[in-house]
Amino acid sequence: MTRWTWAAASSRGTAHERCGEPRQDAFRIAGPSDDGDFLAVIVCDGAGSASHGGAGARIAAWTLASCARTWLRATGRLPEADAAACWMLLARERIAFAAEKRGLDPRDFATTAVVAVSDGASTLTAHVGDGAVVARIASSGDWVSLSWPEQGEFASMTRFVTDEASLSLRVARHDDPIDRLAVMSDGLERLALDFRAGEPHAPFLEPMAAPLAACGTVGQDRHLSEVLSTYLASDRVNERTDDDKTLVLAARS
Repeated sequence: MTRWTWAAASSRGTAHERCGEPRQDAFRIAGPSDDGDFLAVIVCDGAGSASHGGAGARIAAWTLASCARTWLRATGRLPEADAAACWMLLARERIAFAAEKRGLDPRDFATTAVVAVSDGASTLTAHVGDGAVVARIASSGDWVSLSWPEQGEFASMTRFVTDEASLSLRVARHDDPIDRLAVMSDGLERLALDFRAGEPHAPFLEPMAAPLAACGTVGQDRHLSEVLSTYLASDRVNERTDDDKTLVLAARS
């Protein structure tokens, strides 16, 4: 049986702190204790320009995690692309419902969404907007990108679950066995990704994931999650990015 150990943390960006604004990121994890070999990770990033972006991220993250958990309990297998698309459309509908109740527009709840579901042997990613999913190939130890950030029409823009146009969803299945997984919001892209080479920045990821493989915990390691939270809020990180930062790291044994 696959044994997943994971740590997760989210830290408010200094730009939001200066303006007295709350954190706009949200994340959820399903498994592995209740879903066998599978781990499902969801990271959502509410748009800073949207008045209720953080609420949109929380709605999307909760909906997607609930859908993943229900699917895994019912089927015990990796979801198909059509199922992941239905999950994302449901998140979109629930955001629209929340906006209507408040007399607002769905774009006021604009959020990205990143989903990764894996049993170690195969991994499905479903992705709208920026943020990223990266993993380490078990056989080679190489870190690779499973889903890269997507920008919009301009470099400073991205896609959102709430976009009025058709849902810009990218779904992919990866069948190379992995032993490390990382899902992040865009606040960590410049630290964890090498945009020039178009690949993950292994010197950042490897030392952070290694303690998970060595700790022997099944499921969340709360101590390492606290360590990760402290690191994400540190001056060392905030000197590189003023955005919200969310990172979920997992190791398989």
